[in-house]
Amino acid sequence: MKAVLFYGPQDIRYEGTRIKPLSKGEILVKIQAALTCGTDVKTYRRGHPVLIKDIPSGFGHEFSGIVEKIADNVKNVKVGDRVVCANSAPCGECFYCKKGEYNLCENLNLLNGAYAEYIVVPERIVKKNTLILPPSLPFEKAAFSEPLANVVHGVERTGIKPGDTVGIIGIGPIGLMFARLCKLKGARVIVAGRNPIKLKLAEEFAHADEIVDLKKYSNPERIFKDFSDEKKGLDVAIECVGMPEIWELIFSCVRPGGTVHFFGGCKSGSKVCFDTTKMHYGDMRLMSVFHHTPKYFRQALDLIASGDMEVEKLITAELPLDKVEYAMQQHIAGNAIKFLIRPFINS
Repeated sequence: MKAVLFYGPQDIRYEGTRIKPLSKGEILVKIQAALTCGTDVKTYRRGHPVLIKDIPSGFGHEFSGIVEKIADNVKNVKVGDRVVCANSAPCGECFYCKKGEYNLCENLNLLNGAYAEYIVVPERIVKKNTLILPPSLPFEKAAFSEPLANVVHGVERTGIKPGDTVGIIGIGPIGLMFARLCKLKGARVIVAGRNPIKLKLAEEFAHADEIVDLKKYSNPERIFKDFSDEKKGLDVAIECVGMPEIWELIFSCVRPGGTVHFFGGCKSGSKVCFDTTKMHYGDMRLMSVFHHTPKYFRQALDLIASGDMEVEKLITAELPLDKVEYAMQQHIAGNAIKFLIRPFINS
């Protein structure tokens, strides 16, 4: 098959490679749609110690497709099924799984290889995190299930309520999906970002109530507070950038009794400073949510299928498989939200 393989930072290659023979419980999926992701862009730029363990490695992790082949003992899907697969599945047996904290599974091996014509899906993901698509749902929409699952998890754990004033800094695809889902929960939403493409989608996709261009207002603290009830500060603030200085900034925008959700992961070893007086005497809740679980993956697919999340609006353009590196460069230049990669676009 043809695939894009990761050889090292800024070294990905479109080339022919062997399809791995199926082992017990595995399936082979013919990929119909794959999506670029901010995590893939970070991996392209500097590698990733968790996602990339061997070189060369498969690359990409958001996809949907058609079951091409199954191992003898696979029962829940059949050849010809239209499916979406998550990039992980919990083991169900470790310390964290026994506590129901499936996103923290100690054996959460992550699946890569979506930028290819075919992908072999491991047994555990086949059993626990492979879903059959509704007949009318396009592949490109279904491929959003994995990133949206993270957001569904985050919104539920944050406890967004109707009437809450929610502020979001960072409006890449994750921040935009957070904004849209918070709106669906009945919240008043204010967002802040710099990129004109993303600012436009904050209106057209997320339907945010207020949109702040950080190129014009470098410190949004006052605007966020002015937008809140009685100018006390946000009920909930969500950080979707992953920079220590933005963590500190968004902390200052929340009212006493409010919640700060640090969703954007910072570089390893990063440190932040908070006002402990405000944190303690303000009775504030600081939290963070990582990854997703099968429950949220299913909920994400259901949300997409319902039409409530018009995820197709987040697709910047459609590209063939041999243009993945171009897509990475366009992301770095700030010219994209998500690219739809079609491995068989020319076939």
